[in-house]
Amino acid sequence: MSPWVGQCCSFTESTRREIRLVHPYRHKPDYAFWRRAVSGRSSREVDPVTAVPFHIAQSDKIATGGSCFAQYISKTLSSIGFGYLVTETGPVTPGATNENYGVFPARFGNLYTARQLVQLFQRAYGVFEPADSEWVATAGGYVDPFRPLIQQGGFESVERLRADRESHLASVREMFEQCDVFIFTLGLTEGWRSTVDGAMFPLAPGVVSEKINPSDYEFHNFTVGEVEADLLEFVDLLRSVNPTVRIILTVSPVPLIATFEERHVLVSTVYSKCVLRVAAETITRCRPDIAYFPSYELITGPQARSQFYQDDLREVSADGVEHVMSIFIKHYVPSDGASKSENADPKPSAASASHLASSRASEAANMREWQQVICDEITLDVPR
Repeated sequence: MSPWVGQCCSFTESTRREIRLVHPYRHKPDYAFWRRAVSGRSSREVDPVTAVPFHIAQSDKIATGGSCFAQYISKTLSSIGFGYLVTETGPVTPGATNENYGVFPARFGNLYTARQLVQLFQRAYGVFEPADSEWVATAGGYVDPFRPLIQQGGFESVERLRADRESHLASVREMFEQCDVFIFTLGLTEGWRSTVDGAMFPLAPGVVSEKINPSDYEFHNFTVGEVEADLLEFVDLLRSVNPTVRIILTVSPVPLIATFEERHVLVSTVYSKCVLRVAAETITRCRPDIAYFPSYELITGPQARSQFYQDDLREVSADGVEHVMSIFIKHYVPSDGASKSENADPKPSAASASHLASSRASEAANMREWQQVICDEITLDVPR
């Protein structure tokens, strides 16, 4: 038995009072203690958001990006009347087919890593022109290396692909410059990049194209320092064209579908999420008007008891998405509908919560359909 046990038990009431007077945690609120804030509570009773640095008005133009989970956020915001910004609304070039417009603000597909996000900005503004311009798809046609699954069959010619990309990147610039709020969901640390110029891709080149030189590409697993540096660079780039933009970072609760590391996928998943969570924490402390929203904690925390996952223990259920978004609305939408960038009142918005509750029935039906999101990562799940 620890010697501290005996000492603790032998304290007099007078001594205990003296300890309470000097105890550094004595003025901490209930949410700072596991016993008061988590133990014995149901998953829906635990609300880990204590304060937010700004509010969002429904008139604000909101843009989202990131992993597959970001699509749930964008669709939910649209369904309850938020100003979801879409700058690429439909085909404008002969090579484009009417697929996946409106799923993303511009049709850039999933951005699984922070490096992809940085390079999207750089490509949009002509700062970075990757050596990989197009890939010959395994099934024929040409695909954009940076959005290879954005439309079935790709493009029938290189010229049409490049014309569509030029139009697309113009829409990306418009998104970055017009958005009032940018929400980015960090998804992965594992990825594939060019050994020629460091260009980062959403999936391994060999998954969609057989006509590549394997030595031109390599696997890379990002470190905390690399993710932090990429996020800081992106924030500074974005604010160079949009100084007043507010940013929300989240971490996807969706586990890796496969790992390229020589270890169990569960171990790689935990590494990846830990790196992303730490990086997000660092960035919120380094720059103003950047918030972290705990979607990851809401779904994966002990209080959730895995109830928000589907049977595969990977995909988030419709109920889980609804729970995450109800907490988001509760804290980020002020009752008067006005946007506040500083000293946001952390109290729940009764009006917004009521608005959300009144539409939950239709939302639940919609979210079941939304489970079929665009996911490049699914191509990594090689059948036996």
